[in-house]
Amino acid sequence: MELLSARSLNFTYPKSSDQALTNIDFNVNEGDFMVLCGPSGSGKSTLVRLFKQELELHGERIGEIKYKGARLEDNDPFLLAKEIGMVFQDPENQIVMNTVMEELLFGMENLGFSSNEMRKKVAEIVHYFGFHHLLHQRTSELSGGEKQQVNLASILLLDPKILILDEPTAQLDPIAAKDFIHLLKQLNDEFGITIVIVEHRLNELFSIANRIVMLDKGQIKFDAKPRDAIKLFYSKMDAYLPEASQLYLAFMEAKEASNVPFTVKESKHWLSGMDITLRSTVDEEEASYINKTLLELKEIDFRYAKHTKPVLSNLSLAVHEGEWLAILGGNGTGKSTLLKIIAGLKTSQHGKIKYKGKKIKKMDQKRIGYLPQNPKLYFLHETLQEEYHALGEKHGKSDDEVFELVKEFQMESLLHRHPYDLSGGELQRAALVGILIGNPELLLLDEPTKGLDPAFKDEFAKVIQSVRKSGVTIVMVTHDIEFAAKHVTRCSMMFQGDVIVTEKTTTFLKENNYYTTMISRITKDSHVPTVVTVEEAKTHWLMKKELLSSV
Repeated sequence: MELLSARSLNFTYPKSSDQALTNIDFNVNEGDFMVLCGPSGSGKSTLVRLFKQELELHGERIGEIKYKGARLEDNDPFLLAKEIGMVFQDPENQIVMNTVMEELLFGMENLGFSSNEMRKKVAEIVHYFGFHHLLHQRTSELSGGEKQQVNLASILLLDPKILILDEPTAQLDPIAAKDFIHLLKQLNDEFGITIVIVEHRLNELFSIANRIVMLDKGQIKFDAKPRDAIKLFYSKMDAYLPEASQLYLAFMEAKEASNVPFTVKESKHWLSGMDITLRSTVDEEEASYINKTLLELKEIDFRYAKHTKPVLSNLSLAVHEGEWLAILGGNGTGKSTLLKIIAGLKTSQHGKIKYKGKKIKKMDQKRIGYLPQNPKLYFLHETLQEEYHALGEKHGKSDDEVFELVKEFQMESLLHRHPYDLSGGELQRAALVGILIGNPELLLLDEPTKGLDPAFKDEFAKVIQSVRKSGVTIVMVTHDIEFAAKHVTRCSMMFQGDVIVTEKTTTFLKENNYYTTMISRITKDSHVPTVVTVEEAKTHWLMKKELLSSV
């Protein structure tokens, strides 16, 4: 049965000469697990938001959207609110109440559920999610993963027929993201709830979804089963495939799509028949930065209010001049708070900070470029052009110098857009351009790859590497293990408000079982040399030709 459909759908944002969506024709059938993917700004978020009338997306819409065969506008608004559930990228934007219990009741109260219905449904959902310990906790004190699960539970209480999720794992740590994706699979398999998910992180989804829909420049490029989609991802888009598939395709020709692995298990089976040795045992990891300490934090303590649990506890960390350091760890371990301490936005209650060997009370913000987790907080003007012009004047940069930076980040076509009309990935890029106009010495990035498509992540990394080569030191908080594996020099792991280990990236990832890449899990404890990225395998692996020719 067809649940949702779009016919000849076009959409244009106010004051934009380019259409965000062009001639979209597609349908969502009951029981589907559909993945929408594509470059940042390709129209994915715009498309799914048009299915929720309550969001009131501003702009000109042409074409038809139907739910269960009737035009969206002709359906009962209360029915649509119940049956079409949506989970956003940023869990904080969806939570409205002070406690978990109040949040769970909020939607049902607004839709007129009886007290008996609400009690019964809350009891059932709490047992299903195991929320007993969170019920009376303040929502502001939840971790990112807990907030996203509370959002999902609140929607499930309304008995939706279809769940639409716009990059729901973007702010979740790797373990919480896996748990969330497998929870969606369970809802699809056991309850028949239809799933439409916009995602860039596809490692887990290819083996779960029954349809992959690719959007590019506001148009649908293809709609196919995961196996059929492999050959449809042309060379520049193979980064959308799971890393297991990328590893296979780096060495083998995909004669049959059924041979291409999606999972760790399938990849291990393929590799079991391969004879692979190392080209070189030399550690070629980049070490162009000098091991000279730029920033040192010692025994830092921080809590947001008296008599509350400390967020940072006896934390010590040394940042080397010219390095790109990644700070990893679960949601709620204090990573973003640590960045705010370094940025001078928060002051620790105890501990010492040294910058270039000198003890300081607070960082000089003129030396710092800080990209927050929510880049919307960064913008003050109506358009990007106005924002960049004001920043150029503030930092003594000409319009030509600013425009060179704009071109480097491929933002020329967005200069006349309001920042809030940008996609998540575009917003990240836009904020970073503004920060770099100020020529910081130390660049702090809080989840910078959130919302970025795989292809632009590589472009983004090139820009950050060029910034680093100009003498800027990078400290990045991230959940994107695969991105860190490719680009950063060292990794620090946070646990319970402290940095428990800092190591070279490859050393750190090869020793881990959970905080590591799919490629590391595939190759670890096997007969092939352990690597952590596809690029490392291409560089270091030597596969016997006679074995290849027989496959």
